[in-house]
Amino acid sequence: MDLDSGDSPWGDEPSQFKPSQGASKPGTQEGEAATPASVSAPTVRTPGKRGPRGTRKISAQATKLESVDDSVDPLGPLGEAPAEAAPTPTDEAPAPPQKEPFAGRGALPLASPSQASGGGISESANVDEQSAGFRGPPPVQPPVETDGPKRQTQPSMSIEQAAKPTFQIYVGDPHKVGDLTSSHIVYQVSTKTTSKAYRHPEFTVSRRYRDFLWLYNSLHGSNPGVVVAPPPEKQAVGRFDTNFVESRRAALERMLNKIASHPILQHDGDLKIFLESEAFNVDVKNKENREPDIGPSKGMLSSFGISVGGGSKFVEHDDWFHDRKVYLDALENQLKALMKSMDTVVLQRKGLADAAGDFSSSLHALSAVELSPALSSPLEGLSELQLRIRELYDRQAQQDVLTLGITIDEYIRLIGSVKMAFSQRQKAFHTWHAAESDLQKRKNTQDKLLRQGKTQQDRLNQVNADVADAERKVHQTRLLFEDMGRLMRNELQRFEKEKVEDFKSGVETFLESAVEAQKELIELWETFLLRLDAGEEGLPYYVPPSETAEASAPEPTESTPLVAEDEA
Repeated sequence: MDLDSGDSPWGDEPSQFKPSQGASKPGTQEGEAATPASVSAPTVRTPGKRGPRGTRKISAQATKLESVDDSVDPLGPLGEAPAEAAPTPTDEAPAPPQKEPFAGRGALPLASPSQASGGGISESANVDEQSAGFRGPPPVQPPVETDGPKRQTQPSMSIEQAAKPTFQIYVGDPHKVGDLTSSHIVYQVSTKTTSKAYRHPEFTVSRRYRDFLWLYNSLHGSNPGVVVAPPPEKQAVGRFDTNFVESRRAALERMLNKIASHPILQHDGDLKIFLESEAFNVDVKNKENREPDIGPSKGMLSSFGISVGGGSKFVEHDDWFHDRKVYLDALENQLKALMKSMDTVVLQRKGLADAAGDFSSSLHALSAVELSPALSSPLEGLSELQLRIRELYDRQAQQDVLTLGITIDEYIRLIGSVKMAFSQRQKAFHTWHAAESDLQKRKNTQDKLLRQGKTQQDRLNQVNADVADAERKVHQTRLLFEDMGRLMRNELQRFEKEKVEDFKSGVETFLESAVEAQKELIELWETFLLRLDAGEEGLPYYVPPSETAEASAPEPTESTPLVAEDEA
């Protein structure tokens, strides 16, 4: 093919290149030689042009680059490699090509051998982002490197403890209100709580005994299976006595704190009404109107529409509950015997106090007889000593009641509350079996109608609905009985734990008060003996029988204890 003819080597379009007459042949031959090397399909040529084309083809083969694949990347001929590229080791793969504008920048980190072999496309993308001013997020470091000082992985308290509200309830200021026919004691109930269910963290309300009794019955009826701390029992005689009022106040305070510390009862709405309501009677009436009273401890059981009567005698099939019931009966008898002994001890202390008071009165009367000043002063001192001993016995008797006696009485009443929970479980058992009996009757009726065929289709549909409803009641009552059993297991374990803690605290306080009372009694007698011993030296109670001595006798009596104590 002749270049002067203007034909394209492809033969489909005219060539746009027209070389001058003085163009060098090697350049033309080199350009023509590159074209057949890159095009494999032969083109149609004229037969007359074969001679000159053969000469050009031979010269093109002489100038072809044959050794390009030993040290240069295959993409090398398409672009010029940067001069500043760092030499790569011979034992590693060659680094991918870099763009020319960023070849000399030292700010870009050099690619590691692993990154270099991983692919150059991601590196070029990073270079494009940096050239556009975009800064990507920092690389994610492994957690081992970012730990630094170890942080506390476990919280200081559990979520349940953090969410559990705290209550501090104090029952005080008992005072009598009303006339002769309606007189009663009113207590001030002060509460401090962290619960968000209450409007304020601190509040105080006035309550009487029957309000505490309402709280107990409401909590017991709405929480079957839960052991609710009961209030102290009623007392018709001596209910305004100072000691009785104080013991009742302490018992009511312990009752409220036990209820407020219970994980279930502390969230009950009745407790909120009792502790917070300013119009207590009105709120109670409104609650009773919204929820009619269906009898104590029958709320959840009677909601199934099945009689919760005793029915047949309950036989305990669970050995664990049977053993607990036997243990509680024995514990109740022992606590009652201990309470009886405690009452005897208290009565004896009060008897000693009364006897010391009578003895003091007799000594005072004897010292008033003007027989001898040497005898009158010691007798008067002994009379005063007996008065202080009387006060000591009265105080110790009251402390015995408020330390160990109130704990014994509280757990006797708590055992009664546990027995009520047992009776609720028995009622749940009878309700379950009553539902099963009702279901069996309905199934018998259903079978009878099925045998009659399609003549009783309408009645059969109703019976089928009744059977489905009875099955649902059986399922619910069985779940209620099982849930109540699990709840009572937890309640009895809680009862045992609190019993040990409360009796340990009560016995320790009882012993400490008894020891302190005996120390005080010994100190009183030692002081009196020091006065008598000082009398033998002519200082205290004994003075010469003279009129001046009789006139000044009271003064040495007052000053003698100080002298005796200093000498001691």
